[in-house]
Amino acid sequence: MKASWLVPVTFALVPVVIPATAFAVNIYPIDRATMLTGGKFDFKVEFDKQVDPAQVSIKINGKSYQQVWSQKSDFIKDEDGLNASSVVIKNVDIATPGDYKVEVSAGDENGTVSWSVYQTPKKRQAKNVILFIGDGLSVAHRTAARVMSKGITEGKANGRLAIDDLTNMAFIGTSSTDSIAADSANTMSAYMTGHKSGVNALGVYVSRAKDSLNHPKQETLGELIKRTTNMSVGVVSDAELEDATPAAVLSHTRRRADKAEIVSMFYDIKPDVLLGGGSAYFLPETTLGSKRKDNQNYIERFQKAGYLLVTNANELKKQGSSADKLLGLFHTGNMDDVLDRRFLKNDVTKKFPDQPDLTEMTQTALDVLSKNQDGFFLMVESALIDKASHPLDWERAVYNTIMLDQSVAIAKKFAETHPDTLIIVTGDHTHGISIIGTIDDDKPGNDMREKVGVYETAGYPNYQDKNGDGYPDRVDVSKRLAVFFNNFPDHYEIFRPKLDARFVPAIQNEKGEYIANAIYKDIPGAVLRSGNLPRKSDTGVHSVDDMIVQASGPGAERFHGYMDNTELFRVIVDALSLGHGKQE
Repeated sequence: MKASWLVPVTFALVPVVIPATAFAVNIYPIDRATMLTGGKFDFKVEFDKQVDPAQVSIKINGKSYQQVWSQKSDFIKDEDGLNASSVVIKNVDIATPGDYKVEVSAGDENGTVSWSVYQTPKKRQAKNVILFIGDGLSVAHRTAARVMSKGITEGKANGRLAIDDLTNMAFIGTSSTDSIAADSANTMSAYMTGHKSGVNALGVYVSRAKDSLNHPKQETLGELIKRTTNMSVGVVSDAELEDATPAAVLSHTRRRADKAEIVSMFYDIKPDVLLGGGSAYFLPETTLGSKRKDNQNYIERFQKAGYLLVTNANELKKQGSSADKLLGLFHTGNMDDVLDRRFLKNDVTKKFPDQPDLTEMTQTALDVLSKNQDGFFLMVESALIDKASHPLDWERAVYNTIMLDQSVAIAKKFAETHPDTLIIVTGDHTHGISIIGTIDDDKPGNDMREKVGVYETAGYPNYQDKNGDGYPDRVDVSKRLAVFFNNFPDHYEIFRPKLDARFVPAIQNEKGEYIANAIYKDIPGAVLRSGNLPRKSDTGVHSVDDMIVQASGPGAERFHGYMDNTELFRVIVDALSLGHGKQE
């Protein structure tokens, strides 16, 4: 995608008091949108039917939109053959903070929305911002990580996670414009744009456009930083780099599956550090393993643009920190769980045996980005918490949570010598997961259900960390945590860690419905659990619970109480004093 829509078009308006609103047409940005002064967006009005352009009236605080924005608008008489008209004006902004009322009419169609435009402080609080996303991170993941990593004795934790001591905390609401239950696309998009969006959408409002790349855009934080500052931007994930969370830093699409297009958006904006999986979308279709449908070779294009390419942990360790621009691609798809890579050493990692830990990627990203005296924004995602939680594989999810926490510890160490660094740790959404006690193999009998201990019969698990690496030495101890998900397809509960590979709870039958995977049926003590999700669901789903955010450093005091997820964007832009035009 070309970045031409970032060409500045600015207009100053006088704020007014906003009365109650009414709706009859769709207007984007939507009602109650909050926007940064100078932040770019596409403005769109959708009428329910074909209208006469001569009858169209669009006023912003009483002024014609043509007076507000001098840029030419597009009137679409019959949008996508839907017998309905639209008005679109791209790449606009509002320069003066305050409340705004947008009134639209055409014949008998009319609508009104209100916007709130804010200005950031002139004095920059933070030089650097590091945002950690634990995809799907829930309270139970953290509790289990603390118990398994640090231990617990007589009711008190034997140690604390790095996350535990971040100074400020808040709850965050995660719902999208179209659903109370969100996905990683719209939740991360809210963090990265300050605007709400819909499920599966990145950096756009969900309009009626049929082309997934033609929905009204919201400028992302990565774009804003690159457009207005000399700061560096880094994106690190153990998922595919085109996956929703890393993609949200820079991309715009109604369809998060537009992964080939997302790679082109990365190339257009050129973040200084890109580390993760997903090389299949960087390679031309003629290369074995490619998932592109064209001959674009983005690895070569990034290299020609000055990026150092590394493809395994050894190269990252030896060469990564020396780079000024770094592209690290360590897997064609999502990277593998740390439990498989470092502890079980099973067949899962045969294809890519030398993948770096998230900790190593975090440290290298900091080494490269911190060379910039103007500061940096770094997003680090521990994506595999979510990837393991969907198939109800809580042990892998918790080991990945420990990996996230150790990455946070690296950032905290960096902040000791760079106190002008704001560290934020949160998730994008939660999973319905809870710890209820323990499972004790030494209890008599073969009925695994009777080995579940609750209340005073739970006692404590017997994980050990003799080598002090922060991970339990064995996951398959005789007395382990009892962790269950509250939503699931039909599956066999086996009460044990899955040592060969991730759990596959359900498989599809001839009717297209998901049924319990029979490969687990004959494991001693396995119990059939009838699902509580629709039969088209193959895994567990996200929960709507509030997300916890914690932070330390300049600007962290803004996190308290309950916040909407769009407010995280505002905390960051306030801390970096963005929205004042090009910084020198």
